[in-house]
Amino acid sequence: MFGLSPWELLLVFLAILLLFGAKRLPEIGSSLGRGIREFKGSIKEVEGDVRAEITGDTAPPSAASATQETAQARPANSEN
Repeated sequence: MFGLSPWELLLVFLAILLLFGAKRLPEIGSSLGRGIREFKGSIKEVEGDVRAEITGDTAPPSAASATQETAQARPANSEN
């Protein structure tokens, strides 16, 4: 991994542990993971937009708007 031996990785981990402390490592890990997740989501969104522009497709309507259109299209029964 990255051309580092296991001993070098252990040394890097120990240096990070000394710099930030054991209590801050989970916080740093979770915020780093959250940032990566948001970045990947943004990339997927942009890719979808670009593909839609290239192919000329429009996004499918959401389930809520499709339900509203179906309800409006049905005639109301007035047998009361």
